[in-house]
Formats: sequence, C-alpha cells, structure tokens
Amino acid sequence: MLEAGVKAPDFALNDKNGKEVRLSDFAGRRVVVYFYPKDNTPGCTRQACAFRDRNSEYESLGIPVIGISKDSEASHTKFAAKHELPFILLADPELKAIQAYDVWKEKKLYGKVSMGVVRTTYLIDADGNIEKVWNKVKPDNNAAEILEYINGAE
Repeated sequence: MLEAGVKAPDFALNDKNGKEVRLSDFAGRRVVVYFYPKDNTPGCTRQACAFRDRNSEYESLGIPVIGISKDSEASHTKFAAKHELPFILLADPELKAIQAYDVWKEKKLYGKVSMGVVRTTYLIDADGNIEKVWNKVKPDNNAAEILEYINGAE
C-alpha cells in the first residue's frame, strides 16, 4: 500500500462510457479513490451502494468519488445501472492504477492462494498527495468513515 504523504500516482483510465479520466483532471480538489475487487459481488456491491447513499454528502463537500476495479467498461455500465451508482467507475483491466497504488496482492480464501485487489481507499488532497489511506476496509462502513474523517479534519 502507498502511505499518506506521498504523491498519488496519476492514472488515465476509461469510465463506463469509454471516456478517459485522469486523476490530474481533479487537481485543486480532494478526491476519494477506492479500489475494489469485482463488480456485482456482495461486498463490492455493498461498498458501492454505501458510497451511492452518501453521494450527496460528498458532492456538497465538492469531493468526487472514483471506484476502480479490473472489470471492463461494459461490466461497469451494468453495475452502475443496476445499482444506480452516480459516481465515477473506472476500468483497469491492465492493472495500471491497481499496481501503481500497490493494491494487487496475494490473497487467501479457504486455503486457496490467488492474486487480487485488496479493498483499499485513498483520500487524495488538493495538491495530489495521499492524505489518508484506509486498507482492508469494511464495505459497509467505508463511505461513512471517510466522511467522518473529512468532517473532523476540516
């Protein structure tokens, strides 16, 4: 995982509509960037819906939310439509941002070892530095704990 205080790696990934989005597009603003394993899985759906349910609070603070997984643009389109997700979802099938943010790790599930995305959230400050990192986050609590931090840090 990257640590707070370091420069956040820029990325250029496509959203669900095929439009390229760069982290640098948000220069001068704080941004939440969260990495998750897979669209339409139970934990990832709960996490996305928690961000959806708190989206108006993020918008009122002027803080965009960006979700990144290795799923395709088409998968993101279906996921966003099915759950009415109003924030940006970026496709990273080549693992460019996922590896740059050091969230591609060995995982163990029921004794089986595989590589995958470790659920991690970064708050990027207005200068493009990592302000805070939440690793091994709980899907249901992540959106709320970030808002708690932001509201307490201002």
